[in-house]
Amino acid sequence: MELLKLLDVCKYYGKGENRVTALNHVSFAVEKGEFVVIVGASGSGKSTLLHTIGGVDAPSSGKVCLYDQDVYAQSAEKLAVFRRRQVGLIYQFYNLIPTLNVVENITLPVLLDKRQADPLRVEELLQLLDLSERRDCLPNQLSGGQQQRVSIGRALMSAPAVVLADEPTGNLDSQNSQEVLELLKLSQREYGQTLIIVTHDERIALQADRVISISDGRISRDEWVY
Repeated sequence: MELLKLLDVCKYYGKGENRVTALNHVSFAVEKGEFVVIVGASGSGKSTLLHTIGGVDAPSSGKVCLYDQDVYAQSAEKLAVFRRRQVGLIYQFYNLIPTLNVVENITLPVLLDKRQADPLRVEELLQLLDLSERRDCLPNQLSGGQQQRVSIGRALMSAPAVVLADEPTGNLDSQNSQEVLELLKLSQREYGQTLIIVTHDERIALQADRVISISDGRISRDEWVY
């Protein structure tokens, strides 16, 4: 089932002689449940691509469609709801709220959406992420790997259509990096989660279903990993 489609997406910053092309006529589709890795050199456009998919940064032209619906054809209010409900974002530096404990950080997207957090879902995620015994801890009481697990739980809490991760292991040692990757792969298996990860880490690329290479804002390669 086709979940996501990009149609001739371009993204420009600046005007005239100062215009920079971040995305240059990018088109591809992603099936539900795929694990896709996007690789490329710094400045290649891969993070811009991730934010464009996630409803964070509107394209200058072209379309981003989820379930055949144009993401950016919505009002600003509906786009904000889309980001909270359909997209789970994981960042390199965790972006946790320092005054909230583990459970409060994980359930934050649901609470911001003025919905009740499902206690069974919370407990399921705490167990999946091995955080049950750290549930009342603040971020500064957790290791880097544990903080990234909390950010994964936050991304999964709303059962989004797609989880987007921007260098999720970039701030972790090799052991924690592999543990985080295994958790993301487990979410793919357990929940049929669609994962799109931007990374420089070749180990992650080798474990994906598909690798898309970006160069100068264009797709230079798009291949399945066997």
